[in-house]
Amino acid sequence: MHRILIADDNDANRELLEVHLVNVDCEIETSVDGQDTLDKVASFKPDLVLLDVMMPKLSGFEVCRQIKDDPESRRVMVLMVTALNELGDIERAVAAGTDDFLSKPVNKVELLKRVENMLKLKGTEDELERLRRYIQEMEESDSGDRNDHDDE
Repeated sequence: MHRILIADDNDANRELLEVHLVNVDCEIETSVDGQDTLDKVASFKPDLVLLDVMMPKLSGFEVCRQIKDDPESRRVMVLMVTALNELGDIERAVAAGTDDFLSKPVNKVELLKRVENMLKLKGTEDELERLRRYIQEMEESDSGDRNDHDDE
């Protein structure tokens, strides 16, 4: 089951996003500020973060940058949800590493489609990573077998 973290300092915004996602097969957690979001990313290990930009303690831009810079969380998908829609804000979001962005007020259909697409992409990326690790393990095992024969 997928995990989604909703990060927004506004109670009504968090509740609205939760209601919109009620039919999505996922586990949902919420956070109320930038530091809380980073803490929950570390403990909850979400597949996707719906991240508000304007939050106390750390902005969404900074939170996104830290998520993407950390090897433990860099593969978490980030969808910035923001009332900001100036070109500079979009450029800052992209520079911070966001995977996509959505403007407020949130359109339910658009939100659901983006979440669905991002979760599919995350599932595909996870499967590729599993296959990459499997191949690496097989290659290491194979080279170990050859080294064992070299000793004979």
